[in-house]
Amino acid sequence: MEPRESPAGATDDAEAVTRAFLTASRLLVAVSARSLAAVEERVTLPQFRMLMVLHTRGDTKLVALAEQLQVAPSTAMRMVDRLIAAGLAARQTNPANRRETLLSLTGEGRRIVEHVTARRRAEISAIVERLEPRQRAALIEALTAFNEAGGEPPVSQVHPLGWPLMP
Repeated sequence: MEPRESPAGATDDAEAVTRAFLTASRLLVAVSARSLAAVEERVTLPQFRMLMVLHTRGDTKLVALAEQLQVAPSTAMRMVDRLIAAGLAARQTNPANRRETLLSLTGEGRRIVEHVTARRRAEISAIVERLEPRQRAALIEALTAFNEAGGEPPVSQVHPLGWPLMP
């Protein structure tokens, strides 16, 4: 693919943008890993993803949780069992339909999600603070366009922890 000239005369090279995003994603994975380090003896990354979904969605049926995580219901059930054993999640009968079971976070599970998210937010904020104001503005514009192209909802439709609100 040939680079194209943008209106400002700069080369629009999709490969260069892709490389820059791959580097940024490596940085974000490192930030995420460091934010989980304080709780890694209690929670694995897949388990933390489950805690985040429960935190965002609230009481959730197992099938919906498995769909959200894109895992088989049996895999989700094993993860839930481990989180329940660790005191981070709970299972209760759905008051609206006694045949259904709902999964939710315990207070400790909620504290873990909030602690990890606060650490991640602080580290990202520290990185952003090192940028010049014009770089921050350009980053907002670029990330907004990237999120829109990827179908990610705008900030107004996102949970305070930074995750999309689920219907």
